[in-house]
Amino acid sequence: MSEMEGQAATARAALETMIRYNGTDARRIHHALKVHSFARIIGIGEGCRGQILETIEVAAALHDIGIHEAEAKHGSAAGEYQEREGPGIARKLLAGSGIDAGIEERVLFLIGHHHSYGAIDGLDFQVLVEADFLVNIFEDSMAESAVEALRRRIFKTATGAALLETMYRPAIAKEM
Repeated sequence: MSEMEGQAATARAALETMIRYNGTDARRIHHALKVHSFARIIGIGEGCRGQILETIEVAAALHDIGIHEAEAKHGSAAGEYQEREGPGIARKLLAGSGIDAGIEERVLFLIGHHHSYGAIDGLDFQVLVEADFLVNIFEDSMAESAVEALRRRIFKTATGAALLETMYRPAIAKEM
């Protein structure tokens, strides 16, 4: 198996694991699948390959894996609780997957910080956040002013910004 095939298999396995873990929670499954798709598009568009793309894809598949535990323990799906509960669950889900240890640690970091926008420290993190927002803007029916603020504050990659502009043009046309 080539390196690219191995990375695709790892991403696919993470997606399948996420689907099994979420069970009948179709809303959360659909969210993760959409974030994964946008993360892959942005990552490839920004020239990511190899381990960084694998990290992006696995993190995107599992980024919200702590939601159910957050709701059970804290009565809330708030980002801070997802960040607190997600890495431990992801570690268990990735056990025995054969994922590179360095990639696994970075994925766990991203899951544990994906709502901490001031902590963005690399392209993989930036791509994950942008992909999550591309989905959240739609799912949360965000106001035009919120989309405009996100464009200025969050979107740094050319690919992510282009997707935002294409998908939500009416909301950000005033800023262009």
